[in-house]
Amino acid sequence: MTITADEVYAAAPFVRTLGVEFERIAPDGVVGQLTFTPALSTVGGGIHGGALMSLADACAAVCAWANGAAGDLPATSDSTTHFLAPVIGNATATATPVNVGKRRVVVDVAIHDDGGRLCVRVIQTVHLLRPAPG
Repeated sequence: MTITADEVYAAAPFVRTLGVEFERIAPDGVVGQLTFTPALSTVGGGIHGGALMSLADACAAVCAWANGAAGDLPATSDSTTHFLAPVIGNATATATPVNVGKRRVVVDVAIHDDGGRLCVRVIQTVHLLRPAPG
């Protein structure tokens, strides 16, 4: 299914508020970027872990959504985050589907810093919900 960044922002306004920009949205992968701002920083000047988890969640959900049928909506049901190194500067998340089922997509998300260093690894399960007609 084809999804645009504007559709993502309309469905989940927090993603725009956080500042996530999508470089690529496709069923085989999503790339999103989070530009460093002092408002997103934590001790030591890196991007706060909560912001990085939100970036990963947004990219994983969009990846799952792109693998769903028209009308499906993503809902994260499980997420495991491994912080490997601080992100100093900007963050780039690449979300790749690991397993695509009819109603569930497991997504691997790798977040790198500007230097290409792997800083965060997330495995996320996203359910595809079909809203009740009405």
